[in-house]
Amino acid sequence: MIAADDIQITPEVLKLIASIDEFKGAWRALGTLAPDRLSALRRAATIESVGSSIRIDGSKLSDREVERLLSNLQVRSFPTRHEQEVAGYVKVMELMFSSWQDLLPTESRIKQFHRHLLSYSEKDAPQHGNYKTSKNSVVALDEDDKRLGAEFETATPFDTPRLMTELVNWLKDERDTARLHPLLLIGIWVVVFLEIHPFQDGNGRLSRVLTTLLLLQAGYAYVPYSSLESVIEQNKEAYYRALRQTQGTIRTESPNWQPWLIFFLRALAEQVRRLNRKVEREKIVLAALPEVSLQIVEFARERGRITMGDVIRLTDGSRNTLKQHFRALVERGHLVQHGAGRGVWYEFASSFDVPRSTQQEEQRGK
Repeated sequence: MIAADDIQITPEVLKLIASIDEFKGAWRALGTLAPDRLSALRRAATIESVGSSIRIDGSKLSDREVERLLSNLQVRSFPTRHEQEVAGYVKVMELMFSSWQDLLPTESRIKQFHRHLLSYSEKDAPQHGNYKTSKNSVVALDEDDKRLGAEFETATPFDTPRLMTELVNWLKDERDTARLHPLLLIGIWVVVFLEIHPFQDGNGRLSRVLTTLLLLQAGYAYVPYSSLESVIEQNKEAYYRALRQTQGTIRTESPNWQPWLIFFLRALAEQVRRLNRKVEREKIVLAALPEVSLQIVEFARERGRITMGDVIRLTDGSRNTLKQHFRALVERGHLVQHGAGRGVWYEFASSFDVPRSTQQEEQRGK
């Protein structure tokens, strides 16, 4: 189906792969990060991934709205389509993260993922886990719903089952022979999946979930802690341009994989850069905190929200002293204050923003 000889290995491709694999190896040595800090990184990345992935497909929900929905998923009743998309995306991600070692990307597994993805949308019930039955050419839109280029022509419903069988078998064969570097293998598999567009709806979201699954299975254990979807959202026009340039050649005698592979590898490298920056900031900033402040931050991570009374019971400290710690943690961006007076409470700042004091120092140094 896809010949390795068709893939051009340029100096940029080699450099990008080397930098990503270097971080892959370094991540194994990051066992010094406390489990609660890894958990906070993962939660922040999950919120970004869910929000970005549904926005790429046209949703208007913000990350903050996604975070609120994540806190209330036990409700299991979601009135709007965008809320249903969030709930479905989280459901399939939870399945993937809990069992990724055992989830071989077979056709039946891909269909199962699709069922989970659309499981909260009753309107889409006939589509759940079934290949498309009508044509579904794709129109890429920007954040203002303006068209980005021409339509994407996708596989016909008649050809879809055969092409999906070929794609799944090709992945298995290439994994067995190891002729391609895993990142090139994953990049090509994903772009062909998107060119087939096997389901009536949800293909883009599903492709991003499957990308994460394949990366995890290839040993890139850091991917749950940094959002690739967020990188794609922020480079949405380049994403669709690369897809368009490659997808139009896939069924020709000379497929041009280069535009998509360069975009894909650059996105992965940016994902790594963002995570590395967060980890370094986390280690440096938290190491400089006084012991009591560090206790407050760690308690906020575990509980999500805390009050002065909680911390007095935790530390047996005086209210006046703890007020100073709270004030400093809010100013430096570790906590977010809500309310005032007796009703005040604090939330852990999971976005890992640069503290205001650090921003001011950087500005003075310019």
